[in-house]
Amino acid sequence: MASTTSAVCQLPKVHDYKLSDGLELQVNVTGFSNRHDAKVEIQLKNCSRAWILHWGCTYPGNTKWFFPVDRPPGTAVYKQMALQTPFMKREDIDVILIQLRDPKIHAIEFVIKDGRYDKWIKLGQGNFQIQIPKYVTDNPPLLIPKDLIERKAYTIWESKGRPHSSPIQQKQNYDDALREIQSMLSKGVSLNDLQASSRDATNNVVSIKKEEQSIQRSGQASSCAATNNVVSIKKEEQSIQRSGQYAASNNIVVVKKEEQPIQTSYSLRRRYDVQKWLNKYSQDEEKKPTPLSPIDVVENSVGGENVILRQSYHVCNYEIVVLVKVVAGDCHVLVAGNTKGATVLHWGVSSLTPNEWLAPPKDMLPENSKLLDAACQTYFTDISNAKGAFQLVDINLQKRKFAGIQFVIWSGGSWIKNNGANFLVGLNSYSPNGKIEHDGRGILKWLLNEISQREKEAERSLMHRFCIATELTERCKSEGDMGLIGIFVWLRFMACRQLNWNKNYNVKPREISEAQDKFTNLLQKIYLEQPSNREIVKLAMGCVGRGGEGQSGQRIRDEILVLQRNNNCKGGMMEEWHQKLHNNSSPDDVVICEALLNYVRCGFRIDVYWKTLTERGLTKSVLASYDRPILSEPKFSPDTREGLIRDLTSYLKTLKAVHSGSDLESTIDICLSTPEGHGLMGAYRNPSSVGLTLKLQDYLQFIKAHTGDTSIGPLMEKLLESRIELRPRIVTSHGRLKDLLFLDLALDSAVRTTMERGLANLNSSDVPAIMFFTTLVLENLCLSSVDNEELIYCTKDLYRVCESYKPSDANWALQTKAVVDRIRLALADKAEFYQKKIQPSVQYLGPLLYVEKGAIDTFTEELIRTGSAGSLSMLINRLDPILRKFANLGCWQVISPAEVRGFVVNVNKLISVQHKVYREPTVIVANKVSGEEEIPDGAVAVLTSDLPDVLAHVSIRARNSKILFASCLDQNVYKDLKLKQGKVVSILLKLGNLIIMDISSSTLSSKYAPSSSSSRGLFSKKRFKGKFAISLQEFSTEMVGAKSCNIRLLSERLPSWIKLPVSIAIPFGVFETILSDDINKEQAEQIYNLSKLVDNGDLSKLRAIQETVHQIKAPTRLILELKSKMKSLRIPWLEEESVNFWNRAWEAIIRVWASKWNERAYISCRKGSLNHNDICMAILVQEIIRADYAFVIHTKNPISGDASEIYSEVVRGLGETLVGAYPGRAMSFTTRKTNLKSHNVIGYPSKSIGLYVKQSIIFRSDSNGEDLKGYAGAGLYDSLPMDKAQEVVLDYSNDPLVIDKAFQASLFTRIAEAGKLIEGLFGCAQDIEGVVRSGEIYVVQSRPQI
Repeated sequence: MASTTSAVCQLPKVHDYKLSDGLELQVNVTGFSNRHDAKVEIQLKNCSRAWILHWGCTYPGNTKWFFPVDRPPGTAVYKQMALQTPFMKREDIDVILIQLRDPKIHAIEFVIKDGRYDKWIKLGQGNFQIQIPKYVTDNPPLLIPKDLIERKAYTIWESKGRPHSSPIQQKQNYDDALREIQSMLSKGVSLNDLQASSRDATNNVVSIKKEEQSIQRSGQASSCAATNNVVSIKKEEQSIQRSGQYAASNNIVVVKKEEQPIQTSYSLRRRYDVQKWLNKYSQDEEKKPTPLSPIDVVENSVGGENVILRQSYHVCNYEIVVLVKVVAGDCHVLVAGNTKGATVLHWGVSSLTPNEWLAPPKDMLPENSKLLDAACQTYFTDISNAKGAFQLVDINLQKRKFAGIQFVIWSGGSWIKNNGANFLVGLNSYSPNGKIEHDGRGILKWLLNEISQREKEAERSLMHRFCIATELTERCKSEGDMGLIGIFVWLRFMACRQLNWNKNYNVKPREISEAQDKFTNLLQKIYLEQPSNREIVKLAMGCVGRGGEGQSGQRIRDEILVLQRNNNCKGGMMEEWHQKLHNNSSPDDVVICEALLNYVRCGFRIDVYWKTLTERGLTKSVLASYDRPILSEPKFSPDTREGLIRDLTSYLKTLKAVHSGSDLESTIDICLSTPEGHGLMGAYRNPSSVGLTLKLQDYLQFIKAHTGDTSIGPLMEKLLESRIELRPRIVTSHGRLKDLLFLDLALDSAVRTTMERGLANLNSSDVPAIMFFTTLVLENLCLSSVDNEELIYCTKDLYRVCESYKPSDANWALQTKAVVDRIRLALADKAEFYQKKIQPSVQYLGPLLYVEKGAIDTFTEELIRTGSAGSLSMLINRLDPILRKFANLGCWQVISPAEVRGFVVNVNKLISVQHKVYREPTVIVANKVSGEEEIPDGAVAVLTSDLPDVLAHVSIRARNSKILFASCLDQNVYKDLKLKQGKVVSILLKLGNLIIMDISSSTLSSKYAPSSSSSRGLFSKKRFKGKFAISLQEFSTEMVGAKSCNIRLLSERLPSWIKLPVSIAIPFGVFETILSDDINKEQAEQIYNLSKLVDNGDLSKLRAIQETVHQIKAPTRLILELKSKMKSLRIPWLEEESVNFWNRAWEAIIRVWASKWNERAYISCRKGSLNHNDICMAILVQEIIRADYAFVIHTKNPISGDASEIYSEVVRGLGETLVGAYPGRAMSFTTRKTNLKSHNVIGYPSKSIGLYVKQSIIFRSDSNGEDLKGYAGAGLYDSLPMDKAQEVVLDYSNDPLVIDKAFQASLFTRIAEAGKLIEGLFGCAQDIEGVVRSGEIYVVQSRPQI
């Protein structure tokens, strides 16, 4: 055989038969029985009726049929003698594909049956027999190069007139090509001759592109006819290799060589239309008009404030509701129901334990009550309003502390009870001051308290637990995500074995299965009704088994008996396990069955049995702790090995079907409608009820066959493609939704476990492979996340850089680094979201259930780590150092250079220590830096793993104070740095990187001493000049701050191509004048008194001052003057006279004034030796330019200090994302002043959010303390738009700033030119803010660069 580097395909064995009535039978056999990959494809052609394959397999020397474990969809057992499988339609062919993994299989035998007419087709008088080949190493099978098959398939497609072909028709062409090549080989034609013939045919074709160019040059139209017959093999072959399709293309063939894309082992050009996966659910979308539940009706009628407990019960036709709420400090228990007529509440209180029943004190009886010896009877009151009608009893417990109350209800001549018992309202865990919190930091206390109270009942058995879970979930489903999170946390504690699964109670497996089924059915319903909570619902489903109707659980009991009988193992360990299964089956039984299988497969090695058990947490003590203990070790007869493997394998599927809802093999079997009993009992579904596409069925069959492959690429693709194909089916209601949800969970989990398994073999220097798998795992995370907009745009951007991959290219590495940074930020946001949403419930419920502290503390961390986000994080950590090497970035980005020494202190957020004073020189290592913080006194360095902008406020302050500020780009370096907590280090700068060394504390400089307060000569309090609003021409240093004065100067000197927004101002002194007005006398007195407290050190009163400022009223003169100035500028949207317009404007104005008392500004003034009382606040009022891009220019490079180089940053939308606390980096570049058309890109954008606003105005703070020499006052005070900006998640994949080099160069040149020009106007380095709108440059402010 000729050697070839192309892919090869094993030559299949083909058996053809001509049958009666024109039927044709073809059997294709590939693979080998002893390599566990044999496949038999049976095709029927020209059939008009539904046929069934009646079949079985044989072993060598044994003619008796046996049944393989793996069977095609729809297979049923026929009278325990044979298997019967219906043929599936594939275009005009009926097909069955049988996979055989048993190495002992000798042959498959079959006949064909027409089930409708009871007609049988045999081979003569016997069965068809197809022998399965065995792989022989001394005589390897003939292999055919894949490219030869594809070229032959192409010529077949061409010979048919190049029709538009479906994937099935394309596969048929491929199969026909294989058979034709096989026929040629069988006639003696060598493989070399076939390849040479194929190459000759290719070389005889001329490129139509070349011909067309010749035609255009010579004008010989007669040549056109000749070119129409030429075919492009190259283009078609590339299409075939990428997608397996023989697409009809332009009639061109390649002779000339074109520039090839980078060739890798992995496709970096694969992509999906991920925009279609976008999930955006607003709360309004889910608030569809739905009938109010009984608890809603009651709560809406009596008021839902301060409710600390909600309970609802459905008893026959009655709906009973219990609310516990606090009214004026008193605890009220409200019992309501949809009862009618004379209805009596028979009740008592509990003093010490909830189970007590005592008569209540006389002085707390409700109206219409009668006190008995040991109880109270109270008549219900009728309530009727627009929301509904019900009956109510209100019991005021006052401020007494009871353990609870119990009650039953008499109505309609009978007692209403809670499943035969009393209704119980536990009150031990509730405080009269208790209140439910519904925000992201809160918990649903009533639910968590009730879970803890009912855990003793839940631990009796899994049946009890799932019944309680169903009840509580039904009651809390209207509480939003907090309720579902509480249920999920409880279930995960259970799944992680932190809670008892069974205690002193015997329960049948079918009862457990039924309880699971009811619970998972409810979760399925919530999944459909509450789209925004689907992620939490799926997390909860992942903690439980699928369950099923009674027969599902019953098979656990029945099939263990069959297994014991078949293999003569009725005593010892198997009998102990049998007793456990009959009385308390649990997920542990899955592990026990797997341990037994491993024990048998390895030749009855008992150490393997125990190894399997202990690795999954089942020790001897755990086995002995069951109510029906397992104390013995397994012992089997050696001659039962094959039977045990067969029956234990089948029984494992039965166990997984009930207990392992997200087990991959089990869920695939269920969804492909394999036997519901999995081979031992024989109950089957009709395949037509499955509703899966043929493509998805093929994918799932592939996954089953390749789950353990060492090369994980194809398996990973099929796992993802299966989820994509499945996605439309799991967002609509149908009978199989629950099965498909569990399938989706299993596929998602398999992506993670397969990727983790493959990481060990992933070459850390193989960039295409890492990019390929990163894309796959990111796509998978998109499919798993409800709020996935950010992930979708990360994926689109990742597609872009994958397609432009250039090895070792610095610019490509910079772009890819930005994408990786954005992905990392998205993962951090997801982790923080989980931490805020889930961990509070964990911290509250865990101690109540006596869960181990370690399990509580790491709950959310483990949840994230074991999901797709954990795998994605590992992949980008592999990719990041390679990108930094390509881009010459090193481990650090130094934002403010300095060489320092100090003690290392770790903090989570810099903002949490910004007010602290360190008495020793301190190196702060902060995980989070938003960009708006103050650097605390005594800090000599701030090192972070976050990505603050170089031009963020904290960056400017660090440079102004000569403090080292740097961002660590290497996670490993950062982890090592944090380990130096408490040590003294020296940090030196070398070639743009930091050299960090441990040193002795004796080498430190003297202790830090805060600077004493002294006033600055140029800083003085401003006075009111008699005007409430002034125009641009009236701006002066006595009336407004430097921000406004600079705008006036620019308006007089800028060239016309640089534009300015329309501007007016509210001058100095207006706030103080308004505050002295009689209408604000009370507020003035409050601010004066609070200010004295602040000056004496009580900074907590700053917030109170701000709240008081918000209460100030505007005098009529201010309103009239401000509106007059606005109208004089002919700004049309400001001519609006509505009260709403003025209210919005006034709200923004007073918030700007109030920002004088923000804590950060106050502390900054104190550090800068400024008298805070002398701060005066003018307000610059400007029209908002609805920007496409915003930019900030520093005309002197702030990092290197090079005055000949301009440093600029650009973001999408408004500039607040650039200077404010918005994560991610801006587009950054430098420009030499000597060549404004040449730019050096420093970094590409990774910010996820852009701000956009409608036509409006902005009120900018313009104090007398912002632009003082040597003081970084910019950004301390607020600038606020009148209308709230909209946050938009950004898509950089089609942003011309990133992808269009010409656009980028033009824009960068104009920004740099504007910077250089403005620097020249002021005569010093400038810090300039501006925007770009429709290609026009606008400057909104300029100040001296500090």
